[in-house]
Amino acid sequence: MEFLDLKAQYKKIKKEIDSAIKKVANSQRFIGGEEVENFEKELARFCGAKYAVGVNSGTDALFLSLKALGIGKGDEVITTPFTFIATAEAVANVGAKPVFADIDENTFNIDPKEIEKKITKKTKAIIPVHLFGQMADMEEIMKIAKRYNLYVIEDSAQAIGAEIYFGKKIKKAGTIGNVGCFSFFPSKNLGGWGDGGAIVTNSKSLAQKIKLLSNHGSSFKEKYRNLILGTNSRLDALQAAILRVKLKYVEKWNLQREKKAIFYSAHLSKIKKVSPPFIKEKRNHVFHQYTIKVPANLRNKLKNFLAKKGIPTMIYYPLPLHLQPAFSYLSYKRGDFKKAEKVSRQVLSLPIYPELSRKDQIKIIKEIKNFFENI
Repeated sequence: MEFLDLKAQYKKIKKEIDSAIKKVANSQRFIGGEEVENFEKELARFCGAKYAVGVNSGTDALFLSLKALGIGKGDEVITTPFTFIATAEAVANVGAKPVFADIDENTFNIDPKEIEKKITKKTKAIIPVHLFGQMADMEEIMKIAKRYNLYVIEDSAQAIGAEIYFGKKIKKAGTIGNVGCFSFFPSKNLGGWGDGGAIVTNSKSLAQKIKLLSNHGSSFKEKYRNLILGTNSRLDALQAAILRVKLKYVEKWNLQREKKAIFYSAHLSKIKKVSPPFIKEKRNHVFHQYTIKVPANLRNKLKNFLAKKGIPTMIYYPLPLHLQPAFSYLSYKRGDFKKAEKVSRQVLSLPIYPELSRKDQIKIIKEIKNFFENI
């Protein structure tokens, strides 16, 4: 059994992927070009945004968004301590200070009530992370941002296609804040064959600036004329071609993930010490990860038990960011974010992907049940 079987996905769309790669090979246009331009248009349309800019990773999507918004030295950016390091790393790498706010221990997402406590005169932006595939409380976050005149950068790396009722409208992840950032790391719901990322926005000026920043501050139309200082963060044509094929299937794949999550939850909810993922009202969940909670003293024992049965699991994330050695300079200590610390000791992610068989799911459920019956 695999935690994620990308070979199974490839087999289903092999002809389309191979054809897309062959087209790029024949063109010998590997940087920019129509594959990238068309992918950007298709991604913007899929998300319901006016503009999309392809970049070389989800991390750079965050970094370039911060740069484009003018955030740097002396500024503070509020985000969650319970996520992958890239979120806060991007803040630090533009010279700003990551400021953490605790989470809602049910959804694992940043708690808006905690955000407001952390705002100072130096605060310039909020980065909510739509963790594991469920969007954060964007209505409350946008109210706070409006009240204090703050930018909002949505870290949508794990939530492409996720939706939420925003007012009376349904909005997709990445389209509510000033910008939305996506990762196309191979394991994502929309994954490339290497690193890749994108930024979506409804601001033409922001899209143009991000595009410049991603190409050494130079327009793709006018070579060797550098208008601003940028970097090299272009999405290559091969990745764009592969992503264009996969983008057509994302909604279908997300629904298949949801069906498998429903099956898991229907059975795991009957096990007293297991808490299946909590889905908040007025939103869906695209289940980039299916993450359960179990008592902290049993989590590692369960993981080891399942491994012996041939069932792979993952812990996302075992150490919150405020306790990471890389952020020791921020002088946070254990106990500062009790909910993030608590769930980091409880969470366990089970295999979930469109091709996961019912037989494998039944085995996983059965072995979890056996563990708790015999503990």
